[in-house]
Amino acid sequence: MTTDQHGLAVSGAGRAAVRHYDRAVDALLHFRPEVEAETAAALAEAPGFPMANVLSAYLGMLTTEPAPAREARERFAAFLRRADPTAWSPRERAHAEAAGALLGGDLTRCGALLARITERHPRDALALAAGHQVDFFTGDARSLRDRIGGALSAWHDDDPHYGHLLGMYAFGLEEAGHYDRSEEVGLRAVELNRRDVWGIHAVAHTYEMQGRFGDGIRFLDERVGDWSTGTFFNVHTWWHYTLYALERGETGRVLDIYDAVLAGGETAMQLLDASALLWRLYLEGVVPDGRWAALADAWPDKMDEACHAFNDMHAVMAYVGAGRAGEAERLIAAREAYVREPRPGVTNQAMTARVGLPVCRALVAYGRGDHDRVVELLQPVRHRVNEAGGSHAQRDAVQRTLLESALRAGRHELARVLVSERVHLRPCSPFNWLKRGALAEALGDRAAAAAARDEAARLALAGGSVGGAE
Repeated sequence: MTTDQHGLAVSGAGRAAVRHYDRAVDALLHFRPEVEAETAAALAEAPGFPMANVLSAYLGMLTTEPAPAREARERFAAFLRRADPTAWSPRERAHAEAAGALLGGDLTRCGALLARITERHPRDALALAAGHQVDFFTGDARSLRDRIGGALSAWHDDDPHYGHLLGMYAFGLEEAGHYDRSEEVGLRAVELNRRDVWGIHAVAHTYEMQGRFGDGIRFLDERVGDWSTGTFFNVHTWWHYTLYALERGETGRVLDIYDAVLAGGETAMQLLDASALLWRLYLEGVVPDGRWAALADAWPDKMDEACHAFNDMHAVMAYVGAGRAGEAERLIAAREAYVREPRPGVTNQAMTARVGLPVCRALVAYGRGDHDRVVELLQPVRHRVNEAGGSHAQRDAVQRTLLESALRAGRHELARVLVSERVHLRPCSPFNWLKRGALAEALGDRAAAAAARDEAARLALAGGSVGGAE
């Protein structure tokens, strides 16, 4: 039996196919588009190669887009019809079971099966990478941290992919709130491989969560050539850059980046970033002329089938921002029908019912100016938005919507709670102090409002405090 680059036995493939498979896994860990071509090349060499077929299935489903998901189901079903699983190793059969769960929409079971694989085979990089994505899509911060952390002792500094594991681990640490450790591990990953976009991405998140936007801008500026081209993270890292610029009040710079990089996205991941950025501007009364319409035009092709509630929420942002309430309502009606159908074990159905639909309805209500309705819909779900996936930074768009509606609806007690939470979590965020000022103004305390605005201006110039606050 042949072995892959990490010493794991694989069946149904010769050396040429395994070389392509190894390159595909390497590209996946680098988050590079070449993963697709290398996977296809491995299958061309050996159509019955179990691990290459499993990798192809994971790739199709992890796009969170209907068309690739359908194609992945069809390809994998055809493979299984002609395959003989009795000739596979237990690890390969376990991967096929995990891929089947994912193809059937059961992300929770898929994640558990992949965890079982890495208990026995902690150097199974594909199981770790696929599981990491599943944890992200389900918003499971503890598993984002511990799935990788539990395997790290089987890896060593001289392994070429050790740094990539550290980069993913750093992101899990950040999502679980371990900001100092996340920064330390993320910087070590980048030290091992300066183009490790997982490590760069994790450090960017850590600075965002601590309000250290000055550090974030410097960090990304110093290595812009390492993260801005050639990976699936290019657009997303620019999105992080715009969050830093927003804290500094540089709306013009944000729109310049949007036009140069985020506009015209083709994948769901790229459209998510575009919607999330424009929605933050929308909440602050910025009208980005023409940009909403183009973005709203790009979403329908991704919405013909329910794939991921997080996508639905961001499509609705685009429709509302473009003034297309009818399209938003039609999407909501389609998802209401979807959750009524019996779909046992489909993770997204529960996500949609518990989080996706309330958030989508709230976004439409926000567009109508019905801020009391926004509060009624978002306040009960604000502590479980993570169930629809995404990161803390991404989900903050929902939290900001609730805060803005609480202010606009005159729900001052709730607004006080929300502002107090934010200021004490990230006291070096100008945005948080501006909202404290808005609340003070609404309560008639002009002195407090002026003091809060002054603090926001001071912080914008200072770039956030080094070390931040957890």
